[in-house]
This record gives sequence, structure tokens and C-alpha cells, in this order.
Amino acid sequence: MATCGGCRFFVLTLRTLCGTSRSASPCALPLTKYRTLSTSVRTYSLDPFPSGSRKTPAQVGKPERISPSSGGVQRNLSAVAVPLQGQFRPLCRYDPLDLGDVDENTQKALACKHLRRFIVDPSLARIVTDHLAGDIDDGKAVIFECNPGPGVLTRALLNRGAQRVVALESDTNFLTELKDLEHKLEGQLDVVHCDFFKLDPIGHGSMKPPAMYSEKLFSDLAISEVPWSADVPVKIVGIFTQRNEKNILWKLIYNLFECRSIFRYGRVELIMFISQKEYTKLVTRPRDYKNYQAFSVLWQMACDIELLHEEPLSSFLTVTKKTGRPSSKNTQSQSDNLCLVRITPREDLFNSHLTPLNGSTLVLMVKQCLAKRKSRLIEQINSWSPDSGPELISKLGFLDDTMTGDVYPDEFKRLFELMEQSGNFTESWLYEETLETTNNGHA
Repeated sequence: MATCGGCRFFVLTLRTLCGTSRSASPCALPLTKYRTLSTSVRTYSLDPFPSGSRKTPAQVGKPERISPSSGGVQRNLSAVAVPLQGQFRPLCRYDPLDLGDVDENTQKALACKHLRRFIVDPSLARIVTDHLAGDIDDGKAVIFECNPGPGVLTRALLNRGAQRVVALESDTNFLTELKDLEHKLEGQLDVVHCDFFKLDPIGHGSMKPPAMYSEKLFSDLAISEVPWSADVPVKIVGIFTQRNEKNILWKLIYNLFECRSIFRYGRVELIMFISQKEYTKLVTRPRDYKNYQAFSVLWQMACDIELLHEEPLSSFLTVTKKTGRPSSKNTQSQSDNLCLVRITPREDLFNSHLTPLNGSTLVLMVKQCLAKRKSRLIEQINSWSPDSGPELISKLGFLDDTMTGDVYPDEFKRLFELMEQSGNFTESWLYEETLETTNNGHA
């Protein structure tokens, strides 16, 4: 069809104003040649194995996502993000946020008076956002960033096209600058004075920020609960605090099995830097009697765990408590790495035998079994219910000399399900352990 010059000019002008498609996002940052930083991508397949079998973990891709089940309208940020899919904020398209330089960001981070780690190098922030490209492009989940500090990763996420970022900052020294950024971004950034690692403290009553109940946090952000089988509603991004890293991971796994705290709102995903030491324990397999612990079994049973990247500890700024100066003495060697790990709760974790109501009982069962990893499983079962061991061992396809440290996570889950079905375990068979855990904590 012939068109006049004026019409062609109009069409070209309209296309220019509309911008390009999402697949060719002008916000995508070019890949840089990273110093000596190396990216290692490994996926640990923690899918259940047939009872009695012993297989090495296979490499698999990211689990397929299941669309949210149909139901009532959910008024939450996850739903708000979907209509924005394909739309980058104008500031990102024409004027990307300045990530600063290492020296400038370091000076800002030194305002912190607590023991914390920061991302101050823009190239490291871009490495993280490169690994989150699929999450950002998907646009369905809200991204919670833990303790952004000077906001280098915050700006990188927004430059990459994140539709909804919630910055949870515990230190008031960083709130003013983050709030200023929030006011410029027309609703794509929410800044909350909150410490993610101190959500839902024990007890009840009014909370003073940065301590907060997750119910208030999610309510203030208009995020409502979604079914466990729905898409991941929230992704938590950040760095685990090094002071009590393992205690935090224990608290999270208890909350996960009971669907409490953040997991009350669905299968919240963690994309966090954790120490190499704790990551090793997370993915350790049976027969490694030193590192294979209840901690390992429970996380592998509950979640898909994927290593996205390893980064030298020296790439991060570690600020000491009170002094506000870079730390030269760390709890870890500067040669150690921090591991960027994606932890996604399994959609099929719960069933008719394992529910949030008895999830804590399974946690206690696994803790008892792994207290002595070279003890015979049949003897442990008999200690709970005399003479029940041989029958359950037979149903699992195990030998009588199978040790607790030889049992895979899915097999512990199967054992628990058989015990729930058995009439021999209807009483409070873990009552003493429950009291011990209550008195001594989770660690």
C-alpha cells in the first residue's frame, strides 16, 4: 500500500515514542570483562530418589514454575507488577541511575556502625543482576533487598528493569538517601526501616523499627497470601549477616516447615550470598558424616538449591561493629568465597501426611536422627516405638545396618509419612525433644 511522506514520518515517530520490545531491552547493561572474578553455575538436583537407592545428584535446570491457581482477586504487589511487564521506567531508558564508584560507595558505607558487609563495587552489582535477569524479566515477583546500605545493588536492579523493589534497611544512616531515590521513581521503589533478619521476634506486643512483624510488613505493602502451589510471590535478595548466619538459617527452616512468618505468604524465594562453610553444609549428601547434618537434610528436603556465583570475600566491604572502619580481621579468611545461592521452596513439599501443622515434628525427628550420624536407623525408630523398626525399615527397602547418616532427605520424608500412617506413633513421641528444643533454641 502506498503511503505519503507525511504518513511515513508519523509512523516512524510513533515507533520511536513507543520504544523497543522487551527482548531487546535498552536497559540491559553490557557484559563487562570482570577483573579476576569468575562465575560458576551449578545446579544441585535434590529431587527425591526411589527408596533404598543411592544416586549422585544430577545437574538440572531451574524448576518449572506453576501459574497461580484461579481464585479471588489478590491485591498485592505481585499482581501490580504483572501489568507493568514490558514497561521500563523512563529514567532507566534514557537516564540510568548512577552506581557511583568504589571509593564513593565505600565512604557512604562507612556510616554504618554495625558489623555488616556491603556491595560497593558497581561491577559486582552488575554480576548479581546478570544472574537475576530471568527473575527481573519475568516481573511477577516483588524483590525484597535486605540491608542495601548505599544502594549500589538497588540502583543496579532498577537499571536492569526491576518493576518493584522493596529496600529493607535497618540502619537509619542510609534511609535519607534511599528515601530520596524512592521519591524519584514513581512507585517502583519502597523503602522500609526494617531488619529482615529480625522479623517476627519471639513474643507479642508493639515493635519498634527496625524490628518488625512480617504481618505488618506485608500488610503495609499490600501483599496478601497466595496458595503454596502459586508462583513465587517474593524474592529476597541480599547478604546473610556473618555474626549469626546459621541461627538465621535455622529460624527460616522452622518457619518454612510451619508456613509461618514470610512463608505464610507463599513460596518466598531466597537469593542470598552465604558463606562457603554454610553453603557446603546446605548441599552435603549422605555418608559425609562430618558435614551431613539435620540442617542439610531439612533444606534439601524443602527446597531446590542452586549455586549461581562464587565471589571472593575481598570483593565485599566488611565494616566492623562500632568503629565504622573496614575490617582487617574477619571470622572468615579473605581467601574464602561468598556463594550467591538461589533457594526455592518445593511446590510438592506438603501433602496429606506432611502439613504445616506437623512440620515442626518432622524437623525434630530429623534432628534426633542426625544427632548421631553413625547410629543405626532401626535402633532410633525402636526408641520411639519399640519393635516398630523392622517393619518401617523393610518398607523403606533398607538393610538393618543402615545408619542415619546414610539416609537421603526424601527418604527421611518417606519415613515420617510412614510413621504418621502407623498407629504406633499417635502419641507425642517427640515430647522430650520438643522440651529440649524449647529450652535450648534451634541451633
